[in-house]
Amino acid sequence: MARPAPNDDAEDRELGRRIRARREEAGRSLKDVADEVGVSESFLSQIERGVASPSIATLRGVSDSLGTSVGALFEGPESMGRVVRHGDRRQLRHPRREWEEYMLTPPDSRRLQVIMGVIEPGAGSGREPYTHNSDEECVIVLKGRMHVRVADDHYELSKGDSVTFESRLPHSYRNPGPGRSEVLWVMTPPSY
Repeated sequence: MARPAPNDDAEDRELGRRIRARREEAGRSLKDVADEVGVSESFLSQIERGVASPSIATLRGVSDSLGTSVGALFEGPESMGRVVRHGDRRQLRHPRREWEEYMLTPPDSRRLQVIMGVIEPGAGSGREPYTHNSDEECVIVLKGRMHVRVADDHYELSKGDSVTFESRLPHSYRNPGPGRSEVLWVMTPPSY
């Protein structure tokens, strides 16, 4: 098992700070949001304090409950026009450095969203599948391998492979290793 990077605690706290700020802006209690997401109030508090890391499904549930997008928790400028420069990409980094995601389309893109993911061996979206409100999604493996589960179907993808599915179906992903994977998620319309 890899040791966490030295700045993991700071990243855990920063993600938690953003979640807490969004919850407080929305005027919601810990209990209300936790109940709506299906997690304990204690676990949500731990996430907000940076001592626990949410799965993608939990992160999506929290953002949905707060009436925002997961993308609102990304670092980066709010608006950048049509061009997204490499150094200006909005970024979400899993606090334990299991995965990082970079928004390749502007935040105000209304019809298409492209996200590049870098996933460490053994890491993925978590045990619980998740859904979102895009009509269609395409996963393209640029480097490494990915196991993608959509409803009852399981796909083993390698470099150059892709799979397309309805985003409203429960899905999850995991990098089986041995190396790091790089993946593109293309969604229409944007929902992340």
